[in-house]
Amino acid sequence: MNREKLLVVGAGMAAMRAIEELIARAPDAYAITVIGAEPRAAYNRILLSPVLSGEKTFADIVTHDDDWFAANGVTYVSGVSVTDVDRAGRTATLSDGRTLEWDRLLLATGSDPIVIPVPGHDLPGVLAYRDLDDVDAMIAAGACRALVIGGGLLGLEAAAGLAARGATTTVLHLMPWVMERQLDESAGALLKADLEAKGVEVVLKADTAQIEGQGKVERVILKDGRAFEVDIVVMAVGIRPNTALAKAMGLEVERGIVVDDFMTTSDPAVFAVGECVQHRGVCYGLVAPLYESAKTLADRLAGIETGGYLGSALSTRLKVTGVDLFSAGDFTGGEGTEDLVFRDAGRNVYKRLVVKDDVLIGAVMYGECADGGWYFDLIRDGADISDIRDVMIFGRAYADGAPADPKAAVAALPDAAEICGCNGVRKGTIVQAIAEKGLTTLDDVKAHTKASASCGTCAGLATTLLEVYAGVELEVSADPPICTCTIHGHDHVRKEIAARGLKSIPEVMQALEWKTPDGCHVCRPALNYYLLCAWPEDEVDDAQSRFINERAHANIQKDGTYSVVPRMWGGLTTPNELRAIADVADKFKIPTVKVTGGQRIDLLGVKKEDLPAVWADLNAAGLVSGHAYSKGLRTVKTCVGSEWCRFGTQDSTGLGVKLERLLWGSWTPHKVKLGVSGCPRNCAEATIKDVGVVCVDSGYEIHYAGAAGLHVKETVKLCTVATEEEALEYCAALIQIYREDARYLDRIVKWVDRVGHDYVKQRMLDDPDGRKAAYDRFLLSQKQFQKDPWAERAAGAVAKTDFEMIPALPLAVE
Repeated sequence: MNREKLLVVGAGMAAMRAIEELIARAPDAYAITVIGAEPRAAYNRILLSPVLSGEKTFADIVTHDDDWFAANGVTYVSGVSVTDVDRAGRTATLSDGRTLEWDRLLLATGSDPIVIPVPGHDLPGVLAYRDLDDVDAMIAAGACRALVIGGGLLGLEAAAGLAARGATTTVLHLMPWVMERQLDESAGALLKADLEAKGVEVVLKADTAQIEGQGKVERVILKDGRAFEVDIVVMAVGIRPNTALAKAMGLEVERGIVVDDFMTTSDPAVFAVGECVQHRGVCYGLVAPLYESAKTLADRLAGIETGGYLGSALSTRLKVTGVDLFSAGDFTGGEGTEDLVFRDAGRNVYKRLVVKDDVLIGAVMYGECADGGWYFDLIRDGADISDIRDVMIFGRAYADGAPADPKAAVAALPDAAEICGCNGVRKGTIVQAIAEKGLTTLDDVKAHTKASASCGTCAGLATTLLEVYAGVELEVSADPPICTCTIHGHDHVRKEIAARGLKSIPEVMQALEWKTPDGCHVCRPALNYYLLCAWPEDEVDDAQSRFINERAHANIQKDGTYSVVPRMWGGLTTPNELRAIADVADKFKIPTVKVTGGQRIDLLGVKKEDLPAVWADLNAAGLVSGHAYSKGLRTVKTCVGSEWCRFGTQDSTGLGVKLERLLWGSWTPHKVKLGVSGCPRNCAEATIKDVGVVCVDSGYEIHYAGAAGLHVKETVKLCTVATEEEALEYCAALIQIYREDARYLDRIVKWVDRVGHDYVKQRMLDDPDGRKAAYDRFLLSQKQFQKDPWAERAAGAVAKTDFEMIPALPLAVE
């Protein structure tokens, strides 16, 4: 079959959705080639914010990898750009010199970040927030002084992510309230207060005059003279369509590439989709309208007659800062409009509906947004709301007469009701997939419709649709199955391992009737951990059931190289250790050497084949692995304490070193970080660690269950002990109880949220014999596992194949 050549310029979300829809409609119509400027797989740009905050890794947000392109017969060329297009000759020239022919061309060149042209905007350290490289640069800055210019959606997502990474973060916004395009002043004030409660300073009516620095950014000066000392600046003031290639081709371009209702440009053989497009005078920057137009384009390319794309009503939901916020339509008010307002100060809930001529035209919601989709449908459909006007502010349940069965409200939704805003999935699409494909689980719905596959806020609605239309009961279990390989949950499996004396993964799978013969990348690491924890003297670590980072004893980076972090006890080092690290960096031409937020040195860009030799040199200097890749102890951060600091009450550095030497090498359900602060000034940030010690005049306060990630959470004080020996025992016993009780991949804070503080205090304070026994079990376990993996490997105690084998599991889980 002679297929037409379709050349796609851009591998963003709109382009890839158009290709998916086209393949679904006409799988053999085109020979498709995709040109992606970024040197990586296609990914979900919406989820860059969770990557920045540490909630997700890049691997988690990849949407189309090499396997997908191969399976669908699509040629993917990454890391190059299109530099010239000959419309008459139907050819395109790439940045690497190649020339490609095409019959139809799809431009999906996206948008460019707007950079305010103030003096100093081009200094090193001034960043945009648009792609993974920008995110990597922000992550690399670590716990710095960060300033974000722009209090819109992108700016606040960037600020929240930087704060979650430990940065001292300030937002400068020109307007009187944040997100003024999406929120009214009242909701903007609530959002500002929530942001500041999470440690993000927000400065309003801030007009930037210049950025200063010698060789790199150092400060930002406002026009009113205020100055901010900074280490990085993130410009997040908006985007503009990337139309450079279209202009060079001679296509009609205004603000964006002008297209008709079928996404056709001024050249009938050239189409455009995404943020680069201008349709009926509008340029869209949100994903839902881009996906809608992508479907129309797919219909056109497949030869399916439709009415075309007529434009989109817009809604916004903020997903990153830990607040629930929704807006849609026109809420600016004006002549002929009336406001319906609901406030509940105690619950921090605010709703405002704007009505005109018995039609809902705008909605703003803060703190409680479950009815956002319903309000959005009313706005989009222009529905007459006169019959429900008096009660609609209270939500759909009241407007529908509060049905006794909550599922009835979801069942009553029209097929056109939008369920998943991120991916533009409507109720009818999900219901049809349930009926035609026999879907019975939320994972099925994600795989076949993409609903709930991005931010996940629509998971409840999608689950209810399954219950209504598939006839399944998806009750939330207190101990849900580990994965689809088994019906058993984490807690049940741990009990059975202990009760039945199961001591290997095959034994567990046989005894508990696993559905699959070998398990999967979800259950095998969990089972391996549970066996190691239950039988530390008998169980042999199964390297195949660890993620590649733990098998390689190093963190894999996005370019396939590795990161090496030697351990520095309590943040202390010596001139000899520093010389050894410098010599290794020179010898192996390691491109980046960075101080981490955990007071260690990270060697970035180590080739996999060099890892054994790198560690041979580091081991020879007395350095051991810092386990920066492990589900185990990462660091014990310290301040200088009473030995040097005039405020120090105890030797925090000495205690930190003792804690790290006691705890290192231990395997835990997830990573564990500690801090020891020499006084209540808390320079070591002990009160946002998994376990923290704050030194006071009377001894040592033991804290636990802190978090500094997506949702910053202060620790809870457990008790105060008088001596270092007690502090060591209490910390180790607490970690042992966590090891024995938590589910795999649960941090301490998540474990405590499940079991409760009363449970922890009962185990730690009310039962001193039990606490001492837990401490003794920890010491027993350490005899087996407190070993440096590279020294073991060099001695032949670890099989080389464990390191060299092809990874069978995902790259990493954080």
